[in-house]
Amino acid sequence: MRVVDSAGIDVGTVDLVQRGDPNAVTVQAPTADPGGSLDELIESTTTAEPDVPADLAARLLRTGYLKVSTELVATGAVYVPADQIASVTDHEVLLNALTTDLPPEI
Repeated sequence: MRVVDSAGIDVGTVDLVQRGDPNAVTVQAPTADPGGSLDELIESTTTAEPDVPADLAARLLRTGYLKVSTELVATGAVYVPADQIASVTDHEVLLNALTTDLPPEI
């Protein structure tokens, strides 16, 4: 689904929809020791969503968010907090924020 910011700029497409969980309080960082196997190394570097600083991640998990694939930031994705969604139609999500206000994936 296409995502458009408040200035009419095409941000990108929805990659992930996460409903809010009012009981979400914190985000646990991965603690696995990579050890000697490739599988353990891959598992230890796998990042849980949302891939943003912990304080923002906690907020996004409580309120809900969209992850949007975009070419407008170097990391290839931004997060849209649920309170920045103005409306949703059959074909697009309209935001009440500018692309520059959206936190990028880290």
